[in-house]
Amino acid sequence: MFILNNNDPAPLYKQLYHQIRAQVLSGELPADSRLPSVRDLATELSTSRNTVEGAYQELYAEGYIYSRPRSGYFVSALDHDAAPLPLPRASRKEDRVEEASPAYRYDFHPARLDRQSFPAQLWRKLFVESLRNNSRQLVQYGELQGEWNLRCAIRRYLERSRGVLCDQEQIIVCAGLQQGLDLVALMLKENHSALAAEDPGYHLPRAVFRNHGYEIVPVPVGANGLDLDLLIAGRSTIAYVTPSHQLPMGYVMPVANRLKLIEWAESGNTFIIEDDYDSELRYHGKPIPSLQGLRPQGNIIYSGTFSKVLSPALRMSYLVLPRSLLPVYRRLFRDYFSTVPFLEQHTLARFMEEGHWDRHIRRMRIIYKKKHDTLLRAVERHFGPRATVIGQGAGLHVVLQLDGAGRCEAEIIRRAQDQGIRLLPFSDTCVSDASAGHTRLLLGFGGMTAGDIEPGIALLSQACF
Repeated sequence: MFILNNNDPAPLYKQLYHQIRAQVLSGELPADSRLPSVRDLATELSTSRNTVEGAYQELYAEGYIYSRPRSGYFVSALDHDAAPLPLPRASRKEDRVEEASPAYRYDFHPARLDRQSFPAQLWRKLFVESLRNNSRQLVQYGELQGEWNLRCAIRRYLERSRGVLCDQEQIIVCAGLQQGLDLVALMLKENHSALAAEDPGYHLPRAVFRNHGYEIVPVPVGANGLDLDLLIAGRSTIAYVTPSHQLPMGYVMPVANRLKLIEWAESGNTFIIEDDYDSELRYHGKPIPSLQGLRPQGNIIYSGTFSKVLSPALRMSYLVLPRSLLPVYRRLFRDYFSTVPFLEQHTLARFMEEGHWDRHIRRMRIIYKKKHDTLLRAVERHFGPRATVIGQGAGLHVVLQLDGAGRCEAEIIRRAQDQGIRLLPFSDTCVSDASAGHTRLLLGFGGMTAGDIEPGIALLSQACF
């Protein structure tokens, strides 16, 4: 007996197909037994003959049944020990079950953006125009390194704002930092085996290079950035650095140390990966020039992203490769295709060419500076001399170092969560016990409203002491 349910989202012929298939696999319908005719079964189920014929045809194509001329359909003989058992119907539901997640009123996660920041209406307009005007390109693969007009726009922007000197041929458009680091790890793997990583520092580069078989060598970070003496004395031949706004401490590497780091890269077959992840968001003084701009011909791999100012959901970033790596890149990836959708690339190129990107950056600086200053005032008011702010003046987060006899990180995070406050553990950025002797908290402000920062900090101060 078969039952069709008109309220089931699955087509009726699929429902019938699954029920007959299940009975064939279970042996309930024995081999060579005759199935009802299409007309008889359609009448019995009060459905159309097309529904029954569709189910039978699919079963026939997959070998579950066979036909005899002028006799109808019969069940095929199957090896039931080898046949897959049908899953219970309930387990095949495609409805997404949302996992219950804590509701946070105050989210201090450092990687959140302003909820109203994305220029959705303008982006929609440019996207539709790109779709209308470039339909021919939608039936072919795009350029391996990214669309030419986008790479030209990125080159002009980097030269004007970051002092990066390169040609379009050196730029690779990537689907986020993770993919860019994957490419770099593969390009360097033949002659390198150890990566020097900032400690504390961003966890993603450590994870990517570790997954490619590299040894991760943590190098302590101080007020002047990476400890260069330890780097030079060590065995690493690749260094991952965030010199313009160290993640998470916010330190700026002085020019003397930058030049010393560049000399290390030129002393042998060694490379620097310069992650300039939030260089647009500097609230006081002029932007810090890039390492790459100090030595455009050096072994410096420059990495930038659109995730911190525009949208992390677009998954758009870029690499600027030194010329020495271009032959390696083309040899390894000549058979690859770009992983970034053409329409998104073309829309972003238009966004930059027409001046919207520069205007968007200026607008975001104003919005985030207001939140940044509000956060500093709230910390001063509610923490006072019991805490020190580290890394202020740029980016979307600061580090709060507790100077009084406060609680440990784990207890603070637990107490804060009870108050509806979300904190990303500072310890997640550490390889070694880099925060020994201090309790430090990562305070992101990008995703919060200016009005929520003050009460959030007030509650957090209660959780800390």
